[in-house]
Amino acid sequence: MGSFEKKLAKFWEIFYENEGYTKVVTGLKNTLTIAVVGLAIGIIIGTLIAIVEVFPKYKRLPRILNGFCRFYVALFRGSPIVVQLLVAYYVVLPLLGINIPALNVCVLVFGLNSGAYVSEIMRGGILSVDTGQMEAGRALGLSYGVTMLKIVVPQAVKNILPTLGNEFISLIKETSVVSFVGAADLYVAFSYIGTNSYEFMVPYLVMALIYIVLVMIIASLVKLMERSLRRSDRRN
Repeated sequence: MGSFEKKLAKFWEIFYENEGYTKVVTGLKNTLTIAVVGLAIGIIIGTLIAIVEVFPKYKRLPRILNGFCRFYVALFRGSPIVVQLLVAYYVVLPLLGINIPALNVCVLVFGLNSGAYVSEIMRGGILSVDTGQMEAGRALGLSYGVTMLKIVVPQAVKNILPTLGNEFISLIKETSVVSFVGAADLYVAFSYIGTNSYEFMVPYLVMALIYIVLVMIIASLVKLMERSLRRSDRRN
């Protein structure tokens, strides 16, 4: 038996016979949970920040909110996600006396981090929509907020869909750092298999393959959504 075949046999022994696959399934579930829920939180926060940033600054309150939003974006875009995880889990939450599972902390931090990036994406999407759309909504008697949420933002989402897909892919890949706070993801699962088989080549190759497959699936889904939106636009 060749060297690679031996490595593969060791991997299979831990993965299947010793039920290492259960850890892989758990890690994959946690990875997707963090990325999907984190992106959902990011889209909500990012949309609100983008609306505040494009809101006319004639009064004091919009200027104050805009300043807060700029600070928020600078804070989360100016530091690595792993630093944000460590500070949140080992500094901020203990100081506040809050004790929540590591997975929930990861979801929250990834959501807050994504919100900073999505806000810039969404702001660009909103600015790409013709200003006449806002004027038409206001002429119909709709408020600024209602016009933005019901008319402008849906059109902006169509324009930024590919970029949102890229943000989702980035979140999937960045989940590999959640082990720093004790959360179980794909990296933790395959590290367990490698440690118990004393062989890391095959586990890490399989882990890389899973990440690649996930990214390809997400990219394909985004393209399908783009084609669907283009067909609906042509019908309209």
